[in-house]
Amino acid sequence: MPSDDVGLWTVFGHALARLHGNAAPHFGLDRDNWIGPLKQLNARTSDWTTFFIQQRLEPQVKSARDNHRLGMGEVLRFERLYMKLPVLIPTEPPALLHGDLWHGNFLCDEREQPVLIDPAVYFGHREMDIAMSRLFGGFDASFYEGYNAERPLERGWEERMDLHNLYPLLVHLNLFEGGYAQQVRAVLGRYV
Repeated sequence: MPSDDVGLWTVFGHALARLHGNAAPHFGLDRDNWIGPLKQLNARTSDWTTFFIQQRLEPQVKSARDNHRLGMGEVLRFERLYMKLPVLIPTEPPALLHGDLWHGNFLCDEREQPVLIDPAVYFGHREMDIAMSRLFGGFDASFYEGYNAERPLERGWEERMDLHNLYPLLVHLNLFEGGYAQQVRAVLGRYV
């Protein structure tokens, strides 16, 4: 890590905000892609909550249920959550996302500038990238300050991070099992 960690994280925050400034008329992408070894569906939709439910949560919940990693009780809780999502998540235009933004996909180049690798791109709600960046330890606080200085997030964004992290938690549950089911249940418990 370079000597000026705060400066690097601030630059990174500004850069991600500029990436999120790339817009599209619909959420999704013109093709499906991958998040790790799992297929990531990207059928275009006009509103975020429909996309989030149909292209992100439902396929992962079905896979977890089919593989006995979640029970019917959790499936029913997800269905109740789906009805609440339009009220819980603020409306924003589609933004170009990295899609798998965690510290393992962040590097510095030879000029000590931030570089992202291994994307799972699509046009989505920008809080998805911000949430995932906090899932496995997070980035330095100056990253979030830099991001918000460039492209402020809607009020209450920090309280919605667990909600947005349901997708990567489900992905990890389907890939690795482990304690991810308990994390999913804990998040559901906050909302339904």
